[in-house]
Amino acid sequence: MTEGPGRNGAPSTKWQDLGIRTLSAAVLIPIVLLDVWLGGAWYEIFVLLIGILIAREWVRLSHDDADLQFALHVVAVLAAGILPFGPGFWAAAGVVAVAWAISLALGRVAGRSAVWPYVGIPYAAAATMALMVLGTDHAYGALSIIWLMAVIWAADSLAYFAGRTIGGPRLAPILSPKKTWAGLGGAIAGGILAALAVGLAAGLGSLAVLALLGGILAVVGQAGDLFKSALKRSYGVKDAGHLIPGHGGVLDRVDGLVAAAMVAALIGSLHSGHSAAGFGLLNW
Repeated sequence: MTEGPGRNGAPSTKWQDLGIRTLSAAVLIPIVLLDVWLGGAWYEIFVLLIGILIAREWVRLSHDDADLQFALHVVAVLAAGILPFGPGFWAAAGVVAVAWAISLALGRVAGRSAVWPYVGIPYAAAATMALMVLGTDHAYGALSIIWLMAVIWAADSLAYFAGRTIGGPRLAPILSPKKTWAGLGGAIAGGILAALAVGLAAGLGSLAVLALLGGILAVVGQAGDLFKSALKRSYGVKDAGHLIPGHGGVLDRVDGLVAAAMVAALIGSLHSGHSAAGFGLLNW
């Protein structure tokens, strides 16, 4: 049962953030989809910007906004997003490894004892590389990203409504007190429905496989959200940033998407090679 209006006719606190979240989504989603559809340099710059903003928020939280740490994180993001399509993946991995090693050493010198300062570079680099690998597939890049975004957005939306409408036992109360098993069920349903809807609209075959992948990636997306929640709880903050009204920072908004993108890019690359990862993800 949902909560009724609060005192003086005020809306339930359960839904108090719905309006601003919806408005932000209504503004951002068309911009993001247009950028993805344009592809090419527009998409590549967009992905690099996302990676740099993730790095900015991570460094602000876990490295006290240290300039040198931010520079190292940005180097890793640029290497992961650019080098695989020129010198190759090993060159990208080498640059990321060197930046990570220097960051680790600086963290030790600064007396960082928590694990979070040491995982920012691989996280931001992997997120950037995954989105690049999927989205730069010449034939299926835009479609694979749109399909993935639809899966994660639908999963997040149905998780939000199922969790607040049905409620029930908590999924991970220590990490995220608002998440419920009902919300996870809603996420899986949303992922499956979106995977099928976009697959049908695009004329893709193997809809049963796409539905299975949609459900799996919805779970991965929710795990990515819990990962981010653990990071924020470790530093006692509600949001990783304040860039997006109702959603917090970029990391708050793309946590599930980048986690799912990492798995989706791996699946597509194993199926059809990294140069055709979008095709490999969607065609079975």
